[in-house]
Amino acid sequence: MTSDHADAPAPPLQPLLDAAEVVLRAPTQVWSGPGGDLGAAPIDGIYHGDVRHVRALTLTCDESPIEWIGTSRPGASRIVFSGLLRAIDDAMPDPRVRLIRDRTAEGAAVRERLEIRNGRSIPVEATLRVRLRPEFASLHAVKAGEAEPAEFEVLSTEGSVAVAAGTHRFTVVAHRGEVRIAEELVELEWRVSAPPRGSVSVDWVVALSDDTLVVRPAARPAPWDAPALAASVAGSEPRLARWLATALDDLDALRLALPDAPGDEFYAAGAPWFFTLFGRDSIWAARLLLPVDASIAASTLRVLARLQGGEDDPDSAQEPGKILHELRATALEIPGEQVVLPPTYYGSVDSTPLWVCLLVDAWRAGMPEDEVRALLPALRRALTWITEHGDSDGDGFLDYVDRSGRGLANQGWKDSGDSIQWRDGALAQGPIALCEVQGYAYEAVRGGAELLERLGEDATGLREWAATLRGRFADAYWVSTPEGRYPAVALDRDKRPVDTLTSNIGHLLGTGILDPDDERHVASLLLGELMSSGYGIRTMSTEAGGYWPLSYHGGSVWAHDTAIAAHGMLRAGLRDEARAVVEGLIAAADGFGYRVPELHSGDPATETAAPTPYPAACRPQAWSAAAAVVAWSALAAG
Repeated sequence: MTSDHADAPAPPLQPLLDAAEVVLRAPTQVWSGPGGDLGAAPIDGIYHGDVRHVRALTLTCDESPIEWIGTSRPGASRIVFSGLLRAIDDAMPDPRVRLIRDRTAEGAAVRERLEIRNGRSIPVEATLRVRLRPEFASLHAVKAGEAEPAEFEVLSTEGSVAVAAGTHRFTVVAHRGEVRIAEELVELEWRVSAPPRGSVSVDWVVALSDDTLVVRPAARPAPWDAPALAASVAGSEPRLARWLATALDDLDALRLALPDAPGDEFYAAGAPWFFTLFGRDSIWAARLLLPVDASIAASTLRVLARLQGGEDDPDSAQEPGKILHELRATALEIPGEQVVLPPTYYGSVDSTPLWVCLLVDAWRAGMPEDEVRALLPALRRALTWITEHGDSDGDGFLDYVDRSGRGLANQGWKDSGDSIQWRDGALAQGPIALCEVQGYAYEAVRGGAELLERLGEDATGLREWAATLRGRFADAYWVSTPEGRYPAVALDRDKRPVDTLTSNIGHLLGTGILDPDDERHVASLLLGELMSSGYGIRTMSTEAGGYWPLSYHGGSVWAHDTAIAAHGMLRAGLRDEARAVVEGLIAAADGFGYRVPELHSGDPATETAAPTPYPAACRPQAWSAAAAVVAWSALAAG
């Protein structure tokens, strides 16, 4: 019997990422297979900004197949593939002719050095060829599994080939080699001879450009000494030393700036989909990294202040004083979800209070007073948004609702459509007032009041607003279920507490909105077997009706989410609890070769020797990398 759907085309699927190799230097990234070739997997390609310029790239040798045997990753921006050329080797069992492919990503270029190493006693001759297939597909289309090549034009000159599709261009140069066009491919060729017991190398580069790019590479070296920081814990916790070194290297490669302010850097949210400014992500990454570097916190604050909302616009979710959610060169359409986000989009309920929290933390960490004073107008506008505009329905809590009908349905950090669920798995209806956002708002308003008072302004009204919010929260959010007593994940449109036990409660720790006894109780719940996987804190309890270990926000583990809970525990004085959480993070880092992805499965450590990947998770991700600094701080706290 034949199925009615036997001949139906397969639906487009988001590319999987966990098995791919990546090198990056924002805003450029290269995703490839294990030997460095591109094209076999849906994610493969050379990307610049939000466009995949090159879809396929192959390296061949006319005289021998290339057999890849090893991969080395010296850093986020460099990867080295090692292969054999046995057809031009001798008959002995030990391989003596090797091919090394050394790839480096730069902010607007990708370079490769190809080296033949000859261990034989006679010269070895070979012809190396690199073939590139242009594409110029939108990154958003790649993510949706619907990428299509754009029309492009080719200009060939002596020694180089330029390919362009509108404002998107790349130029290929082969040093000491030939470059030509062959059947819509850019082909590079070198005829080389490696001397006896010697080597020969050739180089090529693809330079990328895009006149519409809204971000630019960082212009300065990273302001930290990663080897020294890693060495500070190498003796006591070598796994953390390796994670910290990898994480800081990834964060270095994720730094970006805006074209009109090249000196003010921020962290891109992550690769491959979020190579741009995100309010929430960039703020949290900078905040968690404060013990290592305060300068990027100050510059992130300035960048976001310049883009602060100035009018009421439902289409972009902009409101006066509101802090940006996401910046893109073009609108972002999410197929199948009826979501279309404008290039400058403000649809997050937490970016604004988190911006205030970062300013207060940076001020306390020693941000120069003149830089703080320069941001006071933005601070006042943000505090006004929190206290006057962030509550859409007048119940006294910050909430969100998509007014455009085309924006994000959920506008906290768990922004997938099914992330806010009742304990039985039913979806909550908005406006939604997330529990952690009330904690952020309380901390922001109290901290903002303190800052303003220290700089000579009256903030009595702000302190009164915060005290009222704290009392309302205590009355409205606590629930009791078979899993225990805890703050609900949110209030729904009918002001009912949505009773699922989630990791959101970990974000309340250290904000001051909970009493100390309640903070200890919340910490104990997060460390219990329903929430702790052994590799971090699950986003949702295993007893919840919607729990699934590979659900994006309904049972998986996010390193940054777990790190925020540990960060809050440290601020609440719960050092033992914080160190217990950090042990799980370090175990996860070890299982992922010290590059921790965006998220992973919530499967318990008792069942898996290493965390199970969430196969579509981004990596590196800025706030996942910043979790290493929280781990470092927790162990340093004694």
